[in-house]
Amino acid sequence: MLRYTPPPDCGLDVLYADEALLVVDKPAGLLSVPGRGADKADCLISRLQAEFADALAVHRLDMSTSGLLLVARGAAMHSALSRLFRERQVDKRYLAEVEGCLAADAGEIDLPLICDWPNRPRQIVDFVNGKRSLTRFRTISRDPTGRSSRVELEPVTGRSHQLRVHLASLGHPIFGDELYGSGSLESGERLRLHATDLRFTHPLSMLPLHFHCKAPF
Repeated sequence: MLRYTPPPDCGLDVLYADEALLVVDKPAGLLSVPGRGADKADCLISRLQAEFADALAVHRLDMSTSGLLLVARGAAMHSALSRLFRERQVDKRYLAEVEGCLAADAGEIDLPLICDWPNRPRQIVDFVNGKRSLTRFRTISRDPTGRSSRVELEPVTGRSHQLRVHLASLGHPIFGDELYGSGSLESGERLRLHATDLRFTHPLSMLPLHFHCKAPF
């Protein structure tokens, strides 16, 4: 990882809060949970715990990815929400801006992934040792010049860097991706990947919940 420079702590955008869970809009450039070393202690969870002491991470977004993150309040709710993720009862959608003109209007990317240990945290496609990884996509729009496409992504599985590697494997890396992209953006521009939607059933009320957060790009 390059030198960690998290965004200033100006308060988090908490979209929903009750006694069981929180839904937060994570800014790009902020770790979801602490990394290794004291210089990576500042993260979304540590900032949340300043106001919600019982906040516990249920899932993560890459440091460079922004958008909706579901957080449990307390150990019992952490277990309940983790079960929803294990059983794939949480519907997640992302928006990405990718390089080039994506030819297909919709489709699936089914490529097994594994960590490239000599070059971690990079992930690679490995048909022998990789874990099955499935992403569904829908092309929303294409730049008339052919420079870029906007794509809605549904990760059926939740592997590390899955969306980024899958799109790069199609020859359409996400703009701003320092690990898998072409580096065609100006220095300092962000990864154009945002978690836009979360749908799940509240473990206590059993009511269906849907949260949407517009992409900032």
